[in-house]
Amino acid sequence: MIQKRTCLPLLFLFLLTLASTVAAKPKHPLLPTSKEQVLDQLNQANTYWQSTNPTPGWAFWDVAAYHTGNMEAYKLTRNEAYRAYSEAWAEKNQWMGAKSTDKAKWKHTYGEKDDYVLFGDWQICFQTYVDLYCLDGARDGRKIARAREVMEYQMGTPRHDYWWWADGLYMVMPVMTKLYRVTGNKQYLEKLYEYLRYSDSIMYDPEAKLYYRDAKYVYPRHKSANGKKDFWARGDGWVFAGLAKVLQDLPRKDPHRKEYEQRFRDMAQAIANAQQPEGYWTRSMLDPAHAPGPETSGTAFFTYGFLWGLNNGLLDKKDYLPVAAKGYHYLTATALQPNGKVGYVQPIGERAIPGQIVDVNSTTGFGVGAFLLAASEMYRLLD
Repeated sequence: MIQKRTCLPLLFLFLLTLASTVAAKPKHPLLPTSKEQVLDQLNQANTYWQSTNPTPGWAFWDVAAYHTGNMEAYKLTRNEAYRAYSEAWAEKNQWMGAKSTDKAKWKHTYGEKDDYVLFGDWQICFQTYVDLYCLDGARDGRKIARAREVMEYQMGTPRHDYWWWADGLYMVMPVMTKLYRVTGNKQYLEKLYEYLRYSDSIMYDPEAKLYYRDAKYVYPRHKSANGKKDFWARGDGWVFAGLAKVLQDLPRKDPHRKEYEQRFRDMAQAIANAQQPEGYWTRSMLDPAHAPGPETSGTAFFTYGFLWGLNNGLLDKKDYLPVAAKGYHYLTATALQPNGKVGYVQPIGERAIPGQIVDVNSTTGFGVGAFLLAASEMYRLLD
């Protein structure tokens, strides 16, 4: 009898634990069947991209955004080829963005030349440089020396209007939190909040809870083809994914964390409401007829954001697991081709363009990077 009394509670606890584990596993008919399937999809897409783009490109946003996804793929897989690919790119670009050394000539408006050092599209590369620095056991300071020089100079200026377009929030917000984590300099977090407040003042629509691409697209000054508010999917994708990356690194006790979390949740609800039945988002989110058909980059950034929010307890599974599952199903069943190409990516631009061809052959590095982010979080959801 003594033995039975000891074993029955243990058996009960075991069954209770087993039931809790089974109940906790995410369930949806469109979810991948296993994390191994997700890993295959991630490797297929990344191997195709790296094999067809063997030469390191410049440090500008279009290439640098791919590397933010590649580094996430490396963290998940520990595939040394992935890390080496980004390391070679960083070395080729001398661990710099724009390369001007004359601070008196540094500009923050749009520009693709080396004196546009303060333009965020030249600063996104710092995300990957910091990641590579943190992977290096020796912590080689030269890998983040330029990042610190540029960002600390920028924070020392009286300007706060550096992020004047939605894309810039993905390009630079995570740079601020990553550099805070390696330096402990609280000014990175203070300026992050200050700069974002400015962005909100010119691009955020508090009614729709979405961001216009920049001030010239604010309604009613600008309207979609059918007279609606025109929110560009990739633009809001940049912001939603950027907030996820910020929250990943932001201290729990940061005085503004609750505001960032609420903005993330508000955007999640608005984005979910605009999802198409097939799982993708159209380029003009609230006017599907403006530029109809699937688009991968915005969809991938949204899917990454939803999966990150689910994995980190910010989003409710009942409400948002179906959204994430449908988004990921589109990415792997429609966008990902048998040879590993990620198609249906809108080319470089800043808005939804009626009549623009976006098809199975449309691919870009930043679209692949967004796909890798989404796949990495889907793996974690199923793990």
